[in-house]
Amino acid sequence: MVIAGAGPTGLMLACELRLAGVDVTVVDRLARRTGESRAGGMHCRTLEVLDQRGVLDRFLAAGELTPVGHFSGLMLDFDGLESRHPLPLTILQSTVERLLEEWATDLGVRLRWSAEVVDVQQHEDGVTVGLRTPGTASAPLRARYLVGCDGGRSTVRRLAGIAFPGTPATMTAMIGDVELPDLPEEYVWARRCATGEYSAIPFEPGWYRVITSDYDRVADRDDPATFEQLRQSLIKLAGTDHGMRNPRWISRFGDAARQAARYRAGRVLLAGDAAHIHFPAGGQGLNTGVQDAVNLGWKLASVVHGHAPQDLLDTYHAERHPVGERVLQNTRAQAALTRPGAQTDALREVFASLLVYDDVNRRLRDMLTAVDIRYPVGDRHPLAGRRVPDAGLKTSDGATRVHALLHAARPVLLDLRGNAALGAAARDWADRVDVVEARCEDAYWAVPSHDEVRAPGALLIRPDGHVAWAAGPDDAADTAALRTALATWFGPPRPGVRRAGRAEPGGKCGAE
Repeated sequence: MVIAGAGPTGLMLACELRLAGVDVTVVDRLARRTGESRAGGMHCRTLEVLDQRGVLDRFLAAGELTPVGHFSGLMLDFDGLESRHPLPLTILQSTVERLLEEWATDLGVRLRWSAEVVDVQQHEDGVTVGLRTPGTASAPLRARYLVGCDGGRSTVRRLAGIAFPGTPATMTAMIGDVELPDLPEEYVWARRCATGEYSAIPFEPGWYRVITSDYDRVADRDDPATFEQLRQSLIKLAGTDHGMRNPRWISRFGDAARQAARYRAGRVLLAGDAAHIHFPAGGQGLNTGVQDAVNLGWKLASVVHGHAPQDLLDTYHAERHPVGERVLQNTRAQAALTRPGAQTDALREVFASLLVYDDVNRRLRDMLTAVDIRYPVGDRHPLAGRRVPDAGLKTSDGATRVHALLHAARPVLLDLRGNAALGAAARDWADRVDVVEARCEDAYWAVPSHDEVRAPGALLIRPDGHVAWAAGPDDAADTAALRTALATWFGPPRPGVRRAGRAEPGGKCGAE
């Protein structure tokens, strides 16, 4: 398997594939990481995903939990979110990438820097990826599949002939991490003014992320962004540069919103910014990309191992394209709410008055964090298609949690009523699905953007943590429906199989 792009999406996908025993090579055109950190946080659902893989602690140790988030700068309360990890984690993208790279290296992922994708040729049984490496001859890589995680200007997307429709930029924002020694102590993190807005967000002691927004002007995206441009932009908006100095990096962005017309073209797939770009409002970009990777990884692995047919990959587009579309729509709305002017000021005032209502706050909070996503899995149980709640469990081995059962990135059939028929029904998938018998003392499970539901009698949980099939607490489990779900998501039955082992970290790794 070849992944283009060593950002958060590409690295997370590489880790998912390695957990499933797939050989992975990640290529990136950069010589090494630049330290640039456009994203600055992780939301609840991404924290849950990392918890599902048993690596969350290393990210929590490197960041800081914050009690609030925002919708276009209007504060939202996250305390009531139905999760073990309700609060956003403030953490720089560069730190996220470092931690993911360390994990990927432990798992045996091969990373190749200064390797730019210049050609993609698809064949009946694979894809050939042409590379350009400065100063040396670079042989093409042959792989079963190629995934473009190479950003908004994705070369893989262009070479695969995938359209990228959407709306163009209408404004220009400057961004940079700098020191601001003269910033007043009473400073509020974001301020609107007559011609735009500006922010100074503290991420590390003495360092601030400065963002300035200049409306109705669109800069040439190929022009370099400079420290002086950022300084002059802040002076224009704030009347001072607050002693700005020592820039770590400077960049710019706009409010263009585009989405790949399809996330799959044969043996080429897209994820993260290569599949969708948008105004960076509400901290959704990195999170959406990581969740793309977790949706795609187990499906690719299942197809590569021959467990499931290639049609399973079509569910990646079917499930994640609507999610990306929703992100584009809510960030367009947030961009509209940031524009200067009396009309927008009035709209923000009305909007802010609505956020005091719990239902409104909950609706926006659940959307931004993606905990309310429900995939169309074909089962009518209220938990079907949703991310599984992290309920406490008791097994013969002791106390555990639902999300802890997913550390190996394998499907789990969770039997909460001691129904021997369930294990018998899943016996022909023993090499792909773990059967766990447990007890749950909670009578009801909290479900975001939904009423509480009675604790189920059984669940079939996909590796990405979404429920593929469920039985009610008093229902006689429909084993025929269970077998249909098993076949739909994890391939046809194999009578007489045994549970297969998984690849150990540091094992053989190449282009699968």
